[in-house]
Amino acid sequence: MNVPSTQTDEEVLDEVKVQHPAKAILFNDEVHTFDEVINQIIKATGCDFPTAEAMTWEVHNTGKSCVYTGELVKCLQVTSVLEEIELMTQVEV
Repeated sequence: MNVPSTQTDEEVLDEVKVQHPAKAILFNDEVHTFDEVINQIIKATGCDFPTAEAMTWEVHNTGKSCVYTGELVKCLQVTSVLEEIELMTQVEV
């Protein structure tokens, strides 16, 4: 027997946002230059050059980097901008 939920979908989504921030992950590739990746990270996240450069080196050295952590909607926006130049991304929740 199914018991009706007392929470609305919106309340459940609000809980997920608070308890589990999403992550925008950028993956390494052999196509883009460091400058292209740095500039796209800045465009996507609004971070400064040294931060974007550090993330780019992390991607290069480890194969991936979390470039943004926060609300799912914002992570989707960040990955969308990164994908404008065909960078490989993933959103983790």
